[in-house]
Amino acid sequence: MTFRISIQAAAFIAVAALSGTAMADPVTVRSCNRDVTFDKVPERAVSNDVNLTEMMLALKLQDHMVGYTGVSGWKTLDEKLREGVKELPELSPKYPTKEVLLNANADFYFAGWNYGMKVGGEVTPETLAPLGIKVYELTESCIFIMPKNKPTMDDMFVDLQNLGKIFHVEDRAQALVTDYRKQLGEIEANIGHIDKPTRVFVYDSGAEKPFTSGRYGIPTAMIEAAGGTNVMDDVEKSWTEVSWEPVIERNPQVIAIVDYGQVTAAQKIAFLKNNPAFANIEAVKNDRFVVLPYVEATPGPRNIEAIGKLAKALHPDMF
Repeated sequence: MTFRISIQAAAFIAVAALSGTAMADPVTVRSCNRDVTFDKVPERAVSNDVNLTEMMLALKLQDHMVGYTGVSGWKTLDEKLREGVKELPELSPKYPTKEVLLNANADFYFAGWNYGMKVGGEVTPETLAPLGIKVYELTESCIFIMPKNKPTMDDMFVDLQNLGKIFHVEDRAQALVTDYRKQLGEIEANIGHIDKPTRVFVYDSGAEKPFTSGRYGIPTAMIEAAGGTNVMDDVEKSWTEVSWEPVIERNPQVIAIVDYGQVTAAQKIAFLKNNPAFANIEAVKNDRFVVLPYVEATPGPRNIEAIGKLAKALHPDMF
């Protein structure tokens, strides 16, 4: 008996073989308080901000992207990121509008609350859904729309693993996470047991009032992984403005400077050292500052290297 296959069927099989993951089974991931189902692998993805873009690059997803947004309006690309996105356009210097995403014919937007989306704003999962653009939200940012435990580094790992599921590169994502966990274990082994964690204040910006990371910002998890404690751990926010009084009262032993924007890290340090109000803060008296570029201080692949940097600044005798 001779088996014959129609031209149409042969063509379908050929397309399926070439499409690979595009024809794969649907996957569902949890994004903040939503379940999001992807019937196919996104082909025209957009990421917002340098840290989220680096997650996409770490998973080698450039071929699935049509561009990125929200970098040059606030920050600059360093050489590492510029090399990774050299084939991709920046679609918007700050947060994109719906029109920007529509004009790019985007089918996926990787962003977060205050990382490309604002609660009640023009661009949200709800406003993009009717346009056929699916959204995955940065886990750290979920605190803006739902109750959430304080962050751990698992938040970033979950994001990488969920992106791995969405784009059907689970093995790639798991290999990254396994390597990051190994590096964290080595840092922890170097630090050893800590009786009294080093007190750390995160200084992002601001003169009249400092902008800092509270309990729910990823720096809290990074500082704890490095053997320290965030002096603003009781502030029930992720990134927020506080007054200088509690900073002075809590007397941080180390100040982590977030480096970005028009005011340089050196200028921020000079401001702290030249202001008599801060003269008795241990970190200022002892010149204990550690500079973290923005891309290291926000959730993303460079957090692990930054934790190592923090650990050496907090416990120099142990390295």
